[in-house]
Amino acid sequence: MRVLVPVNRLPHGWEEARGLDAEEVLARRARHGLNDVRGPSLHPTGQSLRDASRDPMLWFLVGTSVLYFALGERVEGAVMLLALVPLLGMDVFLHHRTRASTEGLRGRLAEHATVLRDGREVEVPARDVVPGDLMRVEAGGQFPADGLVVRGQGLQAEESPLTGESLPVRKRPLERLPPGAEPAVDGMHWGLAGTRLLTGTAWVRVVYTGAETLYGSIIHSAGQEVRARTPLQHAVAHLVAVLVGVAGALCAVLALVRWRQGFGWLDALLSAATLGVAALPEEFPVALTFFLGAGVYRLARRQALVRQAVSVENIGRVSCVCSDKTGTLTEGLLRVTRLLPSPGTSRQALLRTAVLASREEGRDPLDVALLEAGARELPELPGPAREATFPFTEERRRETAVVRQGPGTLLAAVKGAPERVLELCELTPDARREWALRLDALAHEGLKVIACASRTLDAAHWHGGEPERGFDFLGLVACEDPVRAGVEAAVRECRDAGLRTVMVTGDHPRTALAVARRLGLGGANPQVLTGADLEARLADTGTVPPVDVVARALPAQKYALVKALRRQGEVVAATGDGVNDVPALQAADVGIAMGERGTRSAREASSIVLLNDDFGTLVRAIAEGRQLFSNLQRCFLYLLLVHIPLVSTAALLPLWGQPLLYLPIHIVWLELIIHPTAMLAFQAAARPGRLAPVRARPAARFFSWREWALLTGVGGLLACGLVWAYARCLSEGQDVERARAVAMASLILASAAFAAVLTRLRTRTARWVCALSLGLSAPLIQVPALAALVGLHPLHARDGARVLVAVAAALVPLLLAWPWAQGGLSRGRRWRTGQPTMTLGHP
Repeated sequence: MRVLVPVNRLPHGWEEARGLDAEEVLARRARHGLNDVRGPSLHPTGQSLRDASRDPMLWFLVGTSVLYFALGERVEGAVMLLALVPLLGMDVFLHHRTRASTEGLRGRLAEHATVLRDGREVEVPARDVVPGDLMRVEAGGQFPADGLVVRGQGLQAEESPLTGESLPVRKRPLERLPPGAEPAVDGMHWGLAGTRLLTGTAWVRVVYTGAETLYGSIIHSAGQEVRARTPLQHAVAHLVAVLVGVAGALCAVLALVRWRQGFGWLDALLSAATLGVAALPEEFPVALTFFLGAGVYRLARRQALVRQAVSVENIGRVSCVCSDKTGTLTEGLLRVTRLLPSPGTSRQALLRTAVLASREEGRDPLDVALLEAGARELPELPGPAREATFPFTEERRRETAVVRQGPGTLLAAVKGAPERVLELCELTPDARREWALRLDALAHEGLKVIACASRTLDAAHWHGGEPERGFDFLGLVACEDPVRAGVEAAVRECRDAGLRTVMVTGDHPRTALAVARRLGLGGANPQVLTGADLEARLADTGTVPPVDVVARALPAQKYALVKALRRQGEVVAATGDGVNDVPALQAADVGIAMGERGTRSAREASSIVLLNDDFGTLVRAIAEGRQLFSNLQRCFLYLLLVHIPLVSTAALLPLWGQPLLYLPIHIVWLELIIHPTAMLAFQAAARPGRLAPVRARPAARFFSWREWALLTGVGGLLACGLVWAYARCLSEGQDVERARAVAMASLILASAAFAAVLTRLRTRTARWVCALSLGLSAPLIQVPALAALVGLHPLHARDGARVLVAVAAALVPLLLAWPWAQGGLSRGRRWRTGQPTMTLGHP
């Protein structure tokens, strides 16, 4: 990586240990702005209040309060204004919950910086750093901005948050700039915002701040993503449109009828407004937004950073996963698993030769594995001085090290491809055939195998060249990339849920097949195709053949696989970590980048970033997405079960010529119960080890006919119970305030009962919400002073019995019909249409 340096941003003598003075700082801040990498944003509370102000309920409260004050009803007007406080507080709280997943970005950014100002070191907020500042970064600290390293020794930085490079990156001071107005400087001389210094103390001359840093550009590009509407969003929008149309028609009819009945325009207006707020379906889009935000939060806790909230829904619809092997299904690190020494050679001698032919610099994965094995098994690591090194090349396919063994004696140690090393050794034909058989057996197990040999040299006669023959064969060393812990169980979970998993790798087919068998991918006989074979099949038939593993795959072939699967109706998630994976990530329904080793391009093209590169995390993310469907449908069922009797009684009784059943304050009261219950009680997390299958249903239907039958039947029964209880109270000569109290108590008890049935009170939050809704409402009904404030009279024992009868008339059928409604979903087919799917049963 090479980055351009605008020379005009650097002060004169930039390479010297001289900081800026106060006047220079002010001038540069005026020119370049604050070092705000996250970009301008409102204060979280201000943002929350702004979002809450869009709630129609708030404006209804303000409007009805003004109306009451105009009529001289000051107590009612004051109560309506006081109702704003809990409603605003609840909206602010819910808004903060939906923002929780973005807090992870703050941990990667420095909050303070140590800079040289006016000849002395001072600590300033990171946002006050300006281009030209000379800042000091200690080991373990984070770079507050992008700048050139001008001083420091033994510097290493962790740059995985930006580049995906999992290994430490060495940093070196820049001695002088290349010529030109904007010379390009190599990445080894840069300290980058959002990365961490691991070793040493670095002095950095700041060049870029704020949105101009590499980290800032990533955040900016993420914010520019186009957010397409998902099938679930379309379905919710359609449902809301229908409900708004019905509510509008009912309000108009009610206002006209009340006016014609002689109640006056004020009563007609209040009746229509009360009904309108009761029927207003604002909870549905709010619930969708909140549930998506809660899903983002849960995925962040599971090491999956969601860049777009709608991705939580998309990943729940996934029916096929195209996964990389290295680093996702496996650890991405080689481990020595077998040592097969030749007759007369010890394991230690074989391993010692392999270590001698390995280098610490460069951090080649094979060398790292051999050095780690040597550190574990050898009493002391070999440390003779090297006389010469002949590194591995694709032509030679071996590496040779010549080391001093003793006075006048050298040892040539070689490791490399077995066929090449065997050519250097003097072996009988039978021995060669025996070693070839062992090599073939190890290769079929998917192991990476190297051979080792050595030869003693006379130092006086060695002229510096690499020996080409006369080596003694010492044996084979087998390495493997171990399967990640938990991946086998995750693959089995996918298979049990009907989720198709295809491993796409550049490895040899035999290696890929061995890994697939260890994982249980594809069952006992995984189907393996090479990328070339897959490409030919797609060109011939246009469809993806039954395949579990695509080996020797090229990026273009991975892209073609994803496109073909989507054409066949699959909802595809694809993982990737490099620039070459970008086409496949963009073509997939859900692109998933690797956080530990993924490149910047891969992250920008993806909608979800796995911070730990683990396939198990991906499966958990899918489980959370599918749980979202179940949670959201239960929430919508609850909302409709409560609103159907609420709206129908609010409309029918006034149309019947009876006094208003609900006053505006009663609607507000009910909304303060319904809103938090819907948002909080249905937030069940996915159960570990149980990935729910996604079922299909026609595109135009949000609920099945069984679900609509359940909703209308139970809601209608509760409405009948409310009308019966209200009418009985009035027929016995009781005042309308007590009749309203019966209706309110019935709705509040039914709300808690419905929530308890739909959630089964699985979570602590559900239990608390239901208990609080009952516990806080009882005093408002039964304490005379409080009841008078809300226009009610306390209930007698007979009234309480009526409440229980009205609720039981709806609750008992709900309990009986619940298994029937669930059974209607169990026979559904697998989802292949890409439409939103809801499951009533537990996942």
